[in-house]
Amino acid sequence: MPSAFTEEAFGVLSEKFARFMGTAYFLIGMTVFVAAWLLWNTLAPGDLRFDPYAFIFLTLMLSLQASYAAPLILLAQNRQADRDRVALEQDRSRDERNLADTEFLTREVAALRIALRDMATRDFVRSELRDLLDEMDERGLVVSRAVPAEDGAEDGTPAEPT
Repeated sequence: MPSAFTEEAFGVLSEKFARFMGTAYFLIGMTVFVAAWLLWNTLAPGDLRFDPYAFIFLTLMLSLQASYAAPLILLAQNRQADRDRVALEQDRSRDERNLADTEFLTREVAALRIALRDMATRDFVRSELRDLLDEMDERGLVVSRAVPAEDGAEDGTPAEPT
């Protein structure tokens, strides 16, 4: 028969308990509890005191609380360490993927730079054409240009030499 109180449920409960013990509310509550115990068993009439043996019962109660608190806190810490370990593994794998992606992109950019290094730029082509035109002028060759049509497109007819 399955138990309603599983190991996971007990772990969650221990984490909640450990979180509560680390709060100011717990410390204030424990201080109020101990102060009330001490005041009652010190100032109350003798027949109303319930810890007449120099607060041995209070010591026993605090020891009992500590004996249950310590293993619950350790269990909560172990569960947190397991979660941290899983998160660390996920971070590590994500970092490895990011590094691989970055290295791939770096190689692609380097390949593009190498490919673009061999391509002629617009300025380079223009300067080469100017050099050719200058060389043709030096040799006395006539350069003819196409006459643009009225709509702005070239119609292919040569212009008059200038």
